Amino acid sequence: MFDTMTLTKAAAGLFGAWLVLLLGKWAAEELYHVEAHGEASYVVEVASAGAAEEVEEVNFEELMAAADPAKGAKVFKKCAACHKLEDGANSTGPFLYGVVGRDIASVAGFGYSAALGEKAGTAWSAEELDAFLTKPSSYAKGTTMSFAGLKKQGDRVNLIAYLDGLDG
Repeated sequence: MFDTMTLTKAAAGLFGAWLVLLLGKWAAEELYHVEAHGEASYVVEVASAGAAEEVEEVNFEELMAAADPAKGAKVFKKCAACHKLEDGANSTGPFLYGVVGRDIASVAGFGYSAALGEKAGTAWSAEELDAFLTKPSSYAKGTTMSFAGLKKQGDRVNLIAYLDGLDG
């Protein structure tokens, strides 16, 4: 069945692998040794060029004043898959004509999620839209809007400026 040489090779392979594992563990412990008090015995310092500079806060109204509706029209292409601009033309999402200033979850004939229905009575101000567009699932937990959001503040304000300019 098994000869002695086959058994010896199998045992050598198993014990060799075990030895490599133990040596790797020992080397890792030596490199990343943790003292008894739980702090690492090495320190990694990362210095950035602008670490001493403070981040300048920008007022949201100033961002909106500097927004470019033409760039917002390009950003809207991400929204166009589910939203239409024509008044009363719902799609997968409600129409967005006149959305700035309109009450949340107020489009007749559109079935809103319970998460947005709870916010009914609040208007879609530029600030509310900015918060929603950042990450819809965080703004209204349980929303059926599957869009991940717009990470760039500039994209959001440009889009809001574009939507705001549609009805005026």
